[in-house]
Amino acid sequence: MIDPISWNFAWPYLLTAFIGGYSIGAIPFGLIFTKLSGAGDIRDIGSGNIGATNVLRTGKKGVAAATLLADILKGAFATLLGKMFGPDIAVLAATGAFLGHLFPIWLKFKGGKGVATAIGIILSLSWSSGLIAIGVWVMTALLFRYSSLAALLAAIAAPFSAWWLSSPQFTELFILISTLIWIRHHSNIRRL
Repeated sequence: MIDPISWNFAWPYLLTAFIGGYSIGAIPFGLIFTKLSGAGDIRDIGSGNIGATNVLRTGKKGVAAATLLADILKGAFATLLGKMFGPDIAVLAATGAFLGHLFPIWLKFKGGKGVATAIGIILSLSWSSGLIAIGVWVMTALLFRYSSLAALLAAIAAPFSAWWLSSPQFTELFILISTLIWIRHHSNIRRL
């Protein structure tokens, strides 16, 4: 018989995974890159969001691409680091990274919408679900030319594909991520 988790023993590791993931996810690459490129404070441009889509509004495609890549990589890095210590630690590190991007302490908890960071997380936990979500995003963006619609549909695709192709634990995390992405896109949903 498998021994149950000893919470007295496990909680420091679980908390460290979450805080470590949060610290990685809270790095505001969009803000850092736009300031370094001379474009100013991204929070004063367009929607005020720190993500790659808003960075693209500066007209600096390279900076937007760097932001997209860095946001994907921070989600992947936190998750893969946690994965080295097992699926529970991976899920907590991933959750921390995602919440860190959405609510970074350094920016008074006003972060991005989480799509790129979510892609990094999903690819790291279930590459097949990640590829399906990316495929849905690309197809929707090409057909309708709305990045926000593409992100919303990709967010729905991830938990459904994980339900078929991955573990219940990852599916539950992807449901949480999808729900938060939809909440963060509330203004876009009204415009659509």
